[in-house]
Amino acid sequence: MQGPILVLNAGSSSIKLTLFAPDLTQLLTGVADGIGGQSRLRLGTEARALSLPDHDAALRAVFEGLSARGITLDGLGVVGHRVVHGGRDLTRPVRITPDIRKGIAACIPLAPLHNPHNLAAIDAIARLAPDVPQTASFDTAFHSTNPDLAALYALPRTYAARGIRRYGFHGLSYSALVRNMPSVTAAPLPRRVLACHLGNGASLCAIRDGQSVATTMGYSPLEGLTMGTRSGSLDPNAVLRLVEEDGVEATHRLLNHKAGLLGLSGLSADMRALSEDDSEDSAFAVAHFGYWAARHAGSMIAAMGGCDAIVFTGGIGENAAAVRADIAGYLDWLGVAIDPERNQRGGPALHRDGAQVMAWVIAADEEREIARDAASLLERMQ
Repeated sequence: MQGPILVLNAGSSSIKLTLFAPDLTQLLTGVADGIGGQSRLRLGTEARALSLPDHDAALRAVFEGLSARGITLDGLGVVGHRVVHGGRDLTRPVRITPDIRKGIAACIPLAPLHNPHNLAAIDAIARLAPDVPQTASFDTAFHSTNPDLAALYALPRTYAARGIRRYGFHGLSYSALVRNMPSVTAAPLPRRVLACHLGNGASLCAIRDGQSVATTMGYSPLEGLTMGTRSGSLDPNAVLRLVEEDGVEATHRLLNHKAGLLGLSGLSADMRALSEDDSEDSAFAVAHFGYWAARHAGSMIAAMGGCDAIVFTGGIGENAAAVRADIAGYLDWLGVAIDPERNQRGGPALHRDGAQVMAWVIAADEEREIARDAASLLERMQ
């Protein structure tokens, strides 16, 4: 493959980019963030404030910034995109064709805050550099191996046909974890892995024999654990009452943007800020996060029929030693025994010698996973 690999992750208010050499060595990272508000562009160590009223403006700024560094779109080998939702049909990395684009667009009702921005980036590159191949890696794809028992809600089957089912997310993080774990641990992948992607968005995944068999996020990323600004699982009748009393839009904002750690603490969605704050509300929010992660962990362990290893990843999972210790403490009945010194150092091994269940920290590696997908697809096409 000639030319570097550009990985784009277009979100609701930001466009993240990572540039890789053909051998998957990382060359550059950057982000256009604060789109529609106080925005800025960072490429490598250079950052500047500028007006980015919408995603088109942000994409232009990204491409101009790359060009100023001698990286032109038509000089790229391939562009790989993180696409949040692939639905039931898009369950593996693919080269983007007109039919694939239609499939991504068909999933917009399932991810209205994400898939349109993913498509905007795809379309912009198609206009500006039509000869550069593009690929898509789907965040839902890893969970396509979940059995119907795990994926279907207890509704008449006509609703599943309308797309109302559990999909799961953070799939690229979990796929990278499965790939990278043997090199970190210097041992084969354990048969039953409880994977904990803990960050502003948080989920757990039950990985048996390298495949997802259950996960905590469902139809949307709102289900499951307490998160930065998301409520996690909530009684549907409570949601219906909120909709009746406050309206759909206000309820949507509450559950997705004003709940979770932010809602419980009244201070922040940031775990570090809450851990450093001495108020009772902040302490309760942190405790709530750990307690419900452990509660949901029991469900994942049951789905796997046991657990051989726990892996922490994501911003909180990799950096918050106290949160890891809290979750592990709830699971001591399982044979989880964290070594305090190893935990404080951040691993990668966290467990005491001789522990029945191993515990590890493995860095999230989603962008390289997308780059690997893109390079592999391009190689097969040549």
